[in-house]
Amino acid sequence: MLLALIPLGLGLATAGGALVARRALSPVGAMSRTARRITAADLTERIPARGAGDELDHLAETLNAMLVRLEAAFVQVRRFAADAAHELRTPLTALRGELEVGLRADRSPEEYRRVLQSVLESVERLVRLAEDLLALSRASSGGLVRSGPVDLEALVLGALDAGARLAQGRGVTVRLGAVEPAGVTGDAVALERALLNLVDNAVRYTPSGGKVELSAGPADGWAEISVQDSGPGIAPADVERVFDPFVRLEAARAGETEGTGLGLAIARSIVTAHAGTLTVESTPGAGSRFTIRLPRS
Repeated sequence: MLLALIPLGLGLATAGGALVARRALSPVGAMSRTARRITAADLTERIPARGAGDELDHLAETLNAMLVRLEAAFVQVRRFAADAAHELRTPLTALRGELEVGLRADRSPEEYRRVLQSVLESVERLVRLAEDLLALSRASSGGLVRSGPVDLEALVLGALDAGARLAQGRGVTVRLGAVEPAGVTGDAVALERALLNLVDNAVRYTPSGGKVELSAGPADGWAEISVQDSGPGIAPADVERVFDPFVRLEAARAGETEGTGLGLAIARSIVTAHAGTLTVESTPGAGSRFTIRLPRS
């Protein structure tokens, strides 16, 4: 009887185990088939959860959250590529037009000089755009290779001198507010660029007769640098948009200021790479205040 029952029991146990394993692993197979259908061209599909609240549902939630982040990253990359192509096309079109005009017929040396001057301006704009794109890429990927003590007081004084030079002929006053010693650890060159971008932005959009004020010091365990202007301000709906790449608000487009729309994006990326924050407080018609907060060393 044992010789007859043991093989029968083993057979039934094997069949039952296979049936239980297949039923238990069927959600894993469905998740695998869904994952194979998801590609870079279509990241909208999600892995269904059974609603049992077990480990497989937690795995599905984790994978879906990862897909949401990937979809947002791909959308941002596509938008950035489209915006970059658009910004590059404008100076290239102007450059091509000027060269075609210069080659149409014989012209006087003065006309050739004017064409070459216009071509040089377009080339300089392309160079600035390429440098800004490279700086944004390095800052976003954490490519800050130098790290050491940074004196914010010296940083602000250097930005004050640069801002005074930028304000010459614009009727804008760049002055120093309250400054207290505070030190941070990071890339001094990158932080200087972030601060200069804020100062340049404030000087550009402050009308004649206005002022730009720089201040720095410790605050609640952080080191703060603020740049306050008396410009037109920013509408509440556009406060966060100003930090997006290639965003130039209507007030900037309607004015005479030129730019690539990357200055504030670069500044925020640099500050974020230093584990800090860059925020703005603005009142339409009364000016804006940009504040950099960095961990104190």
